[in-house]
Amino acid sequence: MAILIKSGKIITASESFYADILIEGEKISTVAENIPEQEGMQVIDAKGKLIMPGGVDVHTHFDLPMAGTVSSDDHYTGHKAAAFGGTTTVIDFVSQDFPHLQDCVNASHQKADSKAAIDYSFHMNISHFDDAIAREIPLLKNDGITTLKVFTAYNNRLRLNDGEIFKVLRIARDNGMLVMVHAENGDVIDVLTEEALAARHTAPEWHALTRPALGAVEAVFRTISLAAQAEAPVYIVHMNTKGGVEHVRWARQKGLPVMGETCPQYMFFTIKQLRQPDGAKWICSPPLRSEEDNAGIWKAVEDGTMQVMATDHCPFFYDGTTPIMYEGQAIAIPGKELGKDDFTKIPNGLPGVGDRLMVLWSCGVGTNRITPNRFVEITSTNPAKIFGMYPQKGTLLPGSDADIAIWDPDKEIQYGYKYAQHRTDYNIYEGWPMKGVVEKVLLRGKMIVDGSKWLGEKGEGRFIKRSETQVL
Repeated sequence: MAILIKSGKIITASESFYADILIEGEKISTVAENIPEQEGMQVIDAKGKLIMPGGVDVHTHFDLPMAGTVSSDDHYTGHKAAAFGGTTTVIDFVSQDFPHLQDCVNASHQKADSKAAIDYSFHMNISHFDDAIAREIPLLKNDGITTLKVFTAYNNRLRLNDGEIFKVLRIARDNGMLVMVHAENGDVIDVLTEEALAARHTAPEWHALTRPALGAVEAVFRTISLAAQAEAPVYIVHMNTKGGVEHVRWARQKGLPVMGETCPQYMFFTIKQLRQPDGAKWICSPPLRSEEDNAGIWKAVEDGTMQVMATDHCPFFYDGTTPIMYEGQAIAIPGKELGKDDFTKIPNGLPGVGDRLMVLWSCGVGTNRITPNRFVEITSTNPAKIFGMYPQKGTLLPGSDADIAIWDPDKEIQYGYKYAQHRTDYNIYEGWPMKGVVEKVLLRGKMIVDGSKWLGEKGEGRFIKRSETQVL
């Protein structure tokens, strides 16, 4: 059945205009004014509403083992939360848990494919590197995986040394792939953590105090330098310091192919939250910084220095000893209480995949800090372009997948745990007033969210084999 969305205001990364959208099958077939209704069409009246491409969140962690537990959203519950927040495509990470990369990819498919409720793809973590892995990396393109993630922190677990990162950058350069970097100084973190524990500093604030901002700033510049020497593009994930952003701004002004990503939590929260009685709720890596850093991130979002707004979604229960009700069943998963006496044992991560769009719309567009077009650019179009999914995803063009979010720009709500759909027991935006709410969501032409109704299903999300990455 064809679907006709009538009389809405279309918001893209480049323009805003009133038009209708005709969907035939899974694709947008026509975008034009006054498309005539025909017998048998399903008509959605979008008068007074905003129509945007579904969000693309390129940094998520579902069903991720950590600190003796697992992130509380899997590839169904997390995808469902994303959809209620207007996001229709996500990218998760493949852990390098097996000797061969293909086995790692296969294991991730086994976890995700039968549960996926929206479209999705994978990045490949490279946390162990040798000549055999170097030969396997280009073969990932056969699986539609064109992005690699490396770490300058997490010594003896995930970190590669600088020479190995340099080699990975060159392999990516030669194969049309992109390297993503988690940039912190792992050596400094290890020293400060050991000293903090020896001094019996175990409260949540020490998670941030042992991961100083200057270490991240230094690691960002080192990453840029390595990429420049390798003559390769680089993408720095979850940027959270003013100094790091300034390095990216400088590099881009010099014409270097450096791109940056940030997340909403780094625009609103600081170490002050970690000092609250429930400070464990805000433990994430890299940690929350200062108000000056918040301002620096906002400026980068406003002036175009940041290319992508993602989430680093990796939720855990605050109190995993107390069940919550999820889809009619009581569920409890060990969470942040595991580190009540030791900040190093608190699982690192926050819920966010369902919050991203409404928070940024209300607090960014609603306060005139960014335009509606910039909003779509950094939450949908840029991610789709950089990560090899455009124009299939991230836009509203004839031939694009009919991934569409219909917004009520005038509806006001009080946001929080009960509104969000994450499978966890808290929300970092609890009680925030918001104006502008996702009302309906279509995935490839099928309505999966209709107000408070969930119409999606496990397994109907499709794996997206991505093409070569772009530098923006």
